[in-house]
Amino acid sequence: MSTESHEVHHEAGDHQSMTKGRILKVAGILSIITAIEFIIALYMVPKGILPIHFANPVYIVLTLFKAFYIVAYFMHLKFEKLGLALAIIVPILFIIGLILVLTNESHHWIDLRG
Repeated sequence: MSTESHEVHHEAGDHQSMTKGRILKVAGILSIITAIEFIIALYMVPKGILPIHFANPVYIVLTLFKAFYIVAYFMHLKFEKLGLALAIIVPILFIIGLILVLTNESHHWIDLRG
């Protein structure tokens, strides 16, 4: 009988877990993004500092950042293989593009009614 030692080598990014510090960091980032959204919605748009046609794309971008952090860290997609991540991210990007096109089209129809 031979004695073989089987060593398993992991890359530096494999099998990372969510530590308490990482959870607090991500929660802080999500809170900051939400605070920015509230400042825009409740102060800047009503006061006329930021026009609504500029605020809407900003909301979309900030929401995408929040969605990235939620999916990447709390759903552990950041720690998955590249193929799985691309299989989820690419269709989401197409859906976001569709939402942007439909949002633009809806503004056109609202302008026609007025």
